[in-house]
Amino acid sequence: MDQQPMTEATFYILLALLRPGHGYGIMQRVKEISGGRVQVGPGTLYGVLNRMRKDGLATLETKEERRKIYALTGAGRQALEQERERLRRMVEDGDREERYG
Repeated sequence: MDQQPMTEATFYILLALLRPGHGYGIMQRVKEISGGRVQVGPGTLYGVLNRMRKDGLATLETKEERRKIYALTGAGRQALEQERERLRRMVEDGDREERYG
């Protein structure tokens, strides 16, 4: 895997985009998914969304009135799964080391 580790904000925004949504809704989903531990502001959110669009991980699906609806692309889902697997392996390594180290 050549992918760089994701920032926490990027990871949670990708998770939130498993359901397409608009900016404020995405911020609320991130807060909900993380149990309130992670909160992203508009500057962070739109910076990450712009980078994701540029990298082909997210797309601007539709515009409803003043709201822009964002969604994951296939590449975005793949990047999310790769990051989840990377994190899973790290936790397993830590657990194993703690047990046997």
